[in-house]
Amino acid sequence: MISSLPPAPAFPRKEGGSDSGEEIRTTCPYCGVGCGVKVTVDADGQAQVTGDERHPANYGRLCSKGAALGETLSLDDRLLYPEIHGRRATWDEALDAVAAGFRNALAEHGPDAIAFYVSGQLLTEDYYVANKLMKGCFGSANIDTNSRLCMSSSVAGHQRAFGSDTVPGCYEDLEDADLVVLVGSNLAWCHPVLYQRILAAREQRAGKPRLVVIDPRRTATCEAAEIHLPLKPGSDTALFNGLLAHLYQQDRLNPEFLDRHVAGFWSAYQAAKAVAPNIPTVAAKTGLSESAVAEFYGLWGRTHKVVTVYSQGVNQSSYGSDKVNAIINCHLATGRIGQPGMGPFSVTGQPNAMGGREVGGLASQLAAHMDFAPEAVERVRRFWKAPAIASRPGLKAVELFQAVADTKIKALWIMGTNPLVSLPDADAAREALRRCPLVIVSDAVADTDTVRLAQIKLPALTWGEKEGAVTNSERRISRQRAFLPPPGEAQPDWWAMTQVARRLGFGALFPYESPAAIFREHAALSGFENEGRRDFDISALADLTDDGYDALPPVQWPLPRGATTGATRLFGEGGFFTADGKARCIAVGERSPAYAVDKSFPLILNSGRIRDQWHTMTRTGKTARLTGHIPEPYVEIHPVDALACGVSENGLARVQSRWGEVIVRVRTSAEQQPGSVFAPMHWGSPLAPQGRVNAAVNPAVDPLSGQPELKHTPVRVQAYRPRWHGFLLCREAIEPPTVEYRVSVRERACWRYELAGENVIGDWPDWARTLFGDDPGWEWLEFADAGTGRYRGAVLAEGRLQACLFVAPTHELPLRGWLAGLFAAAELGVAEHASLLAGRPRPGQRDCGRIVCACFGVGLNALTTAIRDQGLATPEAIGATLKAGSNCGSCVPELRQLIQEYG
Repeated sequence: MISSLPPAPAFPRKEGGSDSGEEIRTTCPYCGVGCGVKVTVDADGQAQVTGDERHPANYGRLCSKGAALGETLSLDDRLLYPEIHGRRATWDEALDAVAAGFRNALAEHGPDAIAFYVSGQLLTEDYYVANKLMKGCFGSANIDTNSRLCMSSSVAGHQRAFGSDTVPGCYEDLEDADLVVLVGSNLAWCHPVLYQRILAAREQRAGKPRLVVIDPRRTATCEAAEIHLPLKPGSDTALFNGLLAHLYQQDRLNPEFLDRHVAGFWSAYQAAKAVAPNIPTVAAKTGLSESAVAEFYGLWGRTHKVVTVYSQGVNQSSYGSDKVNAIINCHLATGRIGQPGMGPFSVTGQPNAMGGREVGGLASQLAAHMDFAPEAVERVRRFWKAPAIASRPGLKAVELFQAVADTKIKALWIMGTNPLVSLPDADAAREALRRCPLVIVSDAVADTDTVRLAQIKLPALTWGEKEGAVTNSERRISRQRAFLPPPGEAQPDWWAMTQVARRLGFGALFPYESPAAIFREHAALSGFENEGRRDFDISALADLTDDGYDALPPVQWPLPRGATTGATRLFGEGGFFTADGKARCIAVGERSPAYAVDKSFPLILNSGRIRDQWHTMTRTGKTARLTGHIPEPYVEIHPVDALACGVSENGLARVQSRWGEVIVRVRTSAEQQPGSVFAPMHWGSPLAPQGRVNAAVNPAVDPLSGQPELKHTPVRVQAYRPRWHGFLLCREAIEPPTVEYRVSVRERACWRYELAGENVIGDWPDWARTLFGDDPGWEWLEFADAGTGRYRGAVLAEGRLQACLFVAPTHELPLRGWLAGLFAAAELGVAEHASLLAGRPRPGQRDCGRIVCACFGVGLNALTTAIRDQGLATPEAIGATLKAGSNCGSCVPELRQLIQEYG
């Protein structure tokens, strides 16, 4: 039947949002750049979102995702009331059940039978309460976060090198540098505002900073780079060990800085020399030409102001910590750290990954950047007046879920994350949750892979509704402010945890009635018995009034008591947080991935993010302008490998590993390195049941950081040949048919479902009526050819298109764009009826093609036509004519490619 999916209850939003027309300054909930945004809610409740020109992270810039935030605030997919075993419950019932479950697990199995798995989407105050409850009341450190999956190798590398988890630089360094080296970072797509800041600086500074991109893939980021080094996957340590050896051999070190501020250089150099003694050896290990290696080493060595930016391509590895330290070694040896335009720079993936690190949201940290040294444990115990205190690290993300599978963990509370999509070996994690006696999930979304397996569901607030703080990649704390009232019965995460703590007898430790009260305690702990010995100190904010907290502007830490401004850079004059105040160069030996390719699995799978989607798409999947660029999960493969595997452009492929498989669309690209394939990680079961790429990703982890090897899984790729292919478009969302391949896509005026099946459908008209219903008032337009297995059917109500289904024996089907556009028409004429049956646009009607510019909804066909017919030869000319590329700039690399191809 054509109908909406079961609608969310029509709970009105509670009072408490901003006044109509009031401008609220808050922060974006996506990546770690931490962009400031301004939000105005009109009288109809629609939110208008623009960049905050006063925020120092972005100065008004927004990427395509941030610009579309106002389109993601609907309540139709929300979890709006508590549930216990699938039935609606009151908050008191749900909280009592959570507390009883924890009480029983503690009594029968001890504190390590309980675990929290939290998220970089939480605000700092939520994180703080979770950490205090687990480590200071339960007495276990079994709290970890999905940030483990994106930046924990940087944490480990910082701690080894600096004695603390300290990012030494700031965003201005990217503009002040003469050379920016991007390692394992598709900055143009994953942190586009930072990328645009670099490009803007180049225009003002006559081409500086120069750009070098080190990445096995040729990504959109390479478009503006002077050098792209497509090294073999996993060979980063060889490249940077070779750089360290080269710097020593060419007398490019800073002996004074080394002598005064660094220890361990000689052992690090000896290890580097043993692995990569010269340029020919580095070239052989990395697959690069000797001239390319020599050019890079020469440029890095000659350029004083160098920033090396690294992200998931470095961190997400079974030896990511060593990759991080190999990079940091080069900066320490040359003294290129903590000064304007120089330093190693980790850019984080999530909006509050840094804030989670500050409060001890990782199982390997305690609180306020303290570790589990006995004196630190005792210090935190005294500050909290804790009845129990964790004295050793807990289970990190992957091993935590392994402990759930082994039934060692009896009660697990998951907050604001979807691990059954984001964890490696995700099917094993799903089976683990199915066997767990108590799974509690706090989430804003009613249907995710993880929510489906929760016995207790707690409705949480989300962006726009909750109050708190976040910290971005440059140590800048910003306020996230509410501008909408809470919907239904949703509550803040800190409130739910506080209520559970009180039920368990810990009420005296959890007196909080506001985020401001939590923040003040967090700030006070950061300065408690600190006296400059610890890097994280924001005690200057410990006495903020509620009004002061509400008005808090973006500030960088450290900000110790008495300070009025935070430190922009650290370590330029030494002052590392080690016992002797010196940094450590770390000896990094020969490293190889945990699993190697072989005849059965000859290709390397690299997973990652795409331009317009975020994590598991629970927010970005709601807006058509973000789904239009890349609507389906896919595997990108070099044409040579595609030929060898028997797969072709736009066909379907099965990607298999030792752990699992996915069925995805094929995209061939000469910019993909032969021997490797790429697949995005965003799709979960609600949108693409066969598209959960992490079901195929290996669960190997870095032994120090616990970060998974998400960039290197041996796989095989084979053609998937179902009996039929099809798609259906519906004005309203429906429960799609259960077939072997299915992807749900939000269009502007309808829903689209891409389908393929292995079972022969005997009667397509009858199948269509089963899907859509058969109201006597409807008009059916149909074409069926049983001999060729083709069917086209459309349903009209009072002349308006309600749904259509197209089926063929191959993936070669009509274009979807013009069909989706018909749903916007109040009535279809005779010409449109004919074009529906013919499966092609009528004369004069054009398909816009897939969306290239998400900010303005500009399609591929409109762009190619304008480039050809109007002679548009620059992205600026395209922007002036069609607006594409004139906002966030994320699509500019693709515009340049189109100009080259069609100009």
